[in-house]
Amino acid sequence: MFRPVLHTVIVTAGILWGAQTAVAENRIALVIGQSNYRAVVALPNPANDAKAVSQLLSEAGFEVLGAADLSQSEMREKLSDFAAQVAAKGPDTIALVFYAGHGLQIDGENFLVPVDVDPKREADIPLQAVRLNDILNTLTSVPSRMRIVLLDACRNNPFPAINQSAGHGLAIVDAKIGAPGTFVSFSTSPGAEAEDGSGADSPYTSALLLAAKEPGLSIEDTFKRVRVSVNKATEGRQTPWDSSSLTDEFRFFPGQGAAAPEQPAAKRTVDEWRSELQGKPVEVAHEMIVAAGTDAAYEAFVALFTQPPFGQEAREWLDRRHKMVAWNNVVIANTSSAYRGFVAEYADSDLAATARKLEERLRNRPNAAAGATAIVAPATNVSLAAPACPCSGAPSVPLKKVDLAPRKRAEPESRKRAEPEPPPKHVRSRSPRRHLRDDDDDVVYRRSPPPDYYEPAPGPSIGLGIGIGGFRGGMGGGGYGGRGGR
Repeated sequence: MFRPVLHTVIVTAGILWGAQTAVAENRIALVIGQSNYRAVVALPNPANDAKAVSQLLSEAGFEVLGAADLSQSEMREKLSDFAAQVAAKGPDTIALVFYAGHGLQIDGENFLVPVDVDPKREADIPLQAVRLNDILNTLTSVPSRMRIVLLDACRNNPFPAINQSAGHGLAIVDAKIGAPGTFVSFSTSPGAEAEDGSGADSPYTSALLLAAKEPGLSIEDTFKRVRVSVNKATEGRQTPWDSSSLTDEFRFFPGQGAAAPEQPAAKRTVDEWRSELQGKPVEVAHEMIVAAGTDAAYEAFVALFTQPPFGQEAREWLDRRHKMVAWNNVVIANTSSAYRGFVAEYADSDLAATARKLEERLRNRPNAAAGATAIVAPATNVSLAAPACPCSGAPSVPLKKVDLAPRKRAEPESRKRAEPEPPPKHVRSRSPRRHLRDDDDDVVYRRSPPPDYYEPAPGPSIGLGIGIGGFRGGMGGGGYGGRGGR
C-alpha cells in the first residue's frame, strides 16, 4: 500500500511543480466539445472529454477557454477571438486547440462539424462546416512559438445522405508543409474511424489524460504512449496518429530534473527495424511498432509476423496507410490521369467514388486555352471577355485601350539626334504620314486608325479551390494544403 501512495505523492508534486514552471511562459488553450447535434443522434462523450481536458490543461498552466455545442458561426467567432488573444499574449505563446466531436473528409479535405449542420448532399458540408485548414491557418496567422491541435474528431459519419459517398475518417494532414512549430494529433489513423467509447471519456481522451500527466515527458513520447494505450483499449481497431513540425521542446508538465531536449532520431529503415524486432515476442514487437507509427516499422513487422491478430492488424494498417498517402498525392496533383490511376489501383476503396467525381469535374471545366484564343475581337462587355480562369495565362494580343490623345513628354536625346531636320514649309514632304499638330516639341503623327483594344476588368474566377491545405492555397488558405484555384 505504501508504494502506490508514495507514487501518487510524487506524481502530484511533479504536476504542481510543472504547473508553476509552465506559468512562466504564456500558455492558452481553446477546448471545444460538440455533443448535442441537432440533426443526428447526440454524442455522449465529447462534452465529458472537453471538461476533463480543460482540467488537465489548467493544471498544466494553460489559460483555458471552454466552449460547447457550437454552431458554425459560433465556432468561427470563437476561433477568431482565440487568435486575437494569442496575438495579444505575444510571439512566445503556446496555443493549443482541443476538439471533440464529429469530423468528416469531403473531396480530400477535412472538416469539423458544428452542431447545427443538416447536410442533404456532400456539397453542403463545405458550406455548413468549418475547414480544418481554416483553423490551422488562423493559428499560424498570428505570431506564436508553438501551435498544438488535438482532434478527437474521427468518429463515424452520422449523416445518412452522404454516408455512402464520403470517405471514411479524416484525410492526411502533413504539418511539415505548413509553418514550423505545429503539432497535430488525430484520435485514429487517416482513413479510419474512432470510437466514442463506452466509458465517461473516449479512448483517445482517456489515454491522453493519463500520459500527459507524466512529469518530464515530451509531447512526442506522450503521444507514443497514447497510441499504444488506445490500440490496446480498442483491440487494434483504433490507433492514433500525429504529424509534427515542432522546433522546440514541449512538455505538459516539465517536472523537476526533466531530461534535456534530445536531437531528433534518424528514421530507421525497414532492414534496421527487422533486426530490432527479430526474436522478440510478437506482443512486444507489436507494441514497439505502434509506438513508432512509421511505415518502415510496420513493413518490417508484417514480414516477420504474419499470424493474426497482430499480423492481420498491421497489414490492414499498412494497406490503409498506403491508400491514404496515394489519395493525398492524387488530390495535390488534381489531374484526370492521377484520379484514373487511383481508381485503377483502389477500385474497391471508399474513395473511388470521390476520385471519379473529381475527374468528371475536371473534364467539365471550361477550356481556358480555347477561351483565350476566342478573345481577339473588341468586346462590347469587357467583363465577359475575361478568360475563364486568370491563371490560364494572358491572351496573345495585349488587350489595352490605345489612347490617341497627345500627351506632353520630353523627347529622348537619342531620338532628337536621329530625326532629320523637318523640311522647309514651302517644300512638300513625301512622307505618307499627315502632320496633325505642332505643340512645342511634341510631334504626333497619324497613320490609318488602329482598331481599339481593351484590357478587361478582372472577372470572377470560377476555378475550384479545395485547400487540403494546405495549411497550398485554395479555399483552405496557403499554409496547410489542398488544391489551389483551378
